[in-house]
Amino acid sequence: MTVREVQLDGLVGPTHHFGGLSFGNLASMAHAGWRSRPRQAARQGLAKMRQVLALGLVQAVLPPLERPDLDFLRRLGFRGSDAEVLAKTAQEAPYLLNLATSSAFMWAANMATVIPSHDSEDGKCHVVMANLIATPHRALEAPRRTAMLRVLFPDTRYVEVHDPLPPSPALRDEGAANHSRLSSEPEAAGWHLFVYGATAAAPEASLPRRFPPRQSREASEAVARVGRLRPGHARFVRQHPRAIDAGAFHNDVVMVGSGNRLLLHECCLEEQAAVLAWCRQRLPELWVYEVPARELSLKQAVRSYLFNSQLLHTPQGWVLLAPAECQQGPAARVVQRLLDDGFVDRVLFQDLEQSMWGGGGPACLRLRLPLTQAELASMHSGVLLTEDKLQALEAWVDRYYREELTPHDLADPQLLEESRQALDALTQLLQLGCLYAFQREGV
Repeated sequence: MTVREVQLDGLVGPTHHFGGLSFGNLASMAHAGWRSRPRQAARQGLAKMRQVLALGLVQAVLPPLERPDLDFLRRLGFRGSDAEVLAKTAQEAPYLLNLATSSAFMWAANMATVIPSHDSEDGKCHVVMANLIATPHRALEAPRRTAMLRVLFPDTRYVEVHDPLPPSPALRDEGAANHSRLSSEPEAAGWHLFVYGATAAAPEASLPRRFPPRQSREASEAVARVGRLRPGHARFVRQHPRAIDAGAFHNDVVMVGSGNRLLLHECCLEEQAAVLAWCRQRLPELWVYEVPARELSLKQAVRSYLFNSQLLHTPQGWVLLAPAECQQGPAARVVQRLLDDGFVDRVLFQDLEQSMWGGGGPACLRLRLPLTQAELASMHSGVLLTEDKLQALEAWVDRYYREELTPHDLADPQLLEESRQALDALTQLLQLGCLYAFQREGV
């Protein structure tokens, strides 16, 4: 069966701002309270999608969630009209308003873990939604993202979208940001690396000391079971505590793998040599590029987001879609060696400043879905991008998104109205019907 990997990118929302809500994410913490540029952020995301589409790959777009999340605020006891709820929250609990307006859902890599049909016991593609309970703003996403994915994949004969794991602290799940699939070719069976930061069996002394780990081993094992992954095709490995303390809050900040390529930092995993030996034994053609700390420190890796590049197998060869921050310094020298050694055939640099300031690079913005022809045909076609649709989305952004937002603007009821108008127009553009609750009210 022919398999094509769909890149499903999250679209930046109209309330994109720098809330500083992600403890352990150095960029998020450093830019807290800064003036944001939602229009530029959305435009930059669409520009990356255009690059991927131009490489001959399947590119799809994932709509934003509705923000502010007024249902969340009303459940916390804020009453009155929409404007009154926003005003009261801004006055009495501005932190909660910050949570309710977060646009972190744009980083779709955290949304789910995908087990392709040729790796599953029942021959079906399984999408296991993440509960994201490690951070309070992202914990709000799971129910509505699950419903949205089921709209995109309505035929459960081909793709089954599973509910997130129960919201227990022992089952913290951050999705594909801590998961990599390796294989000899797209149609071949894959080998899965599930990376976790903590486990109930780990002694306290071995945990990171500066920042908390976000993924639990118990969650990773549960995801593999729920996704019906074939026995023996998973390795559960622990992220190095030094990497987490350096700001690699997800493993995709220090590792990226795809097909028969694996690029990782020297301090990425505990027992890294044994893990790589396991991978090579099962996939002899695997090309591992391990970057030494003497060439790129953990601090430099986190600052540049080199390992959060997209590693893409295209008709023209292997392409690394890297953040613009990798064009200089030690990261640039590593990139040049990847080219010189033939690990990749081409490197493209992408300006994603607004996403990077929030702590997300190219790979954070997308969820990878290896789909057969039948599975791809079952996907809602309105979200699949063409150049014409990209141009329509750019015009939509220019019409509805503000040039700038300040923290004070989050309580503006006009921003809520503008956001709803934008989402209503977007569902028409993508032929998604009444996707949002506000569209169904009074119907």
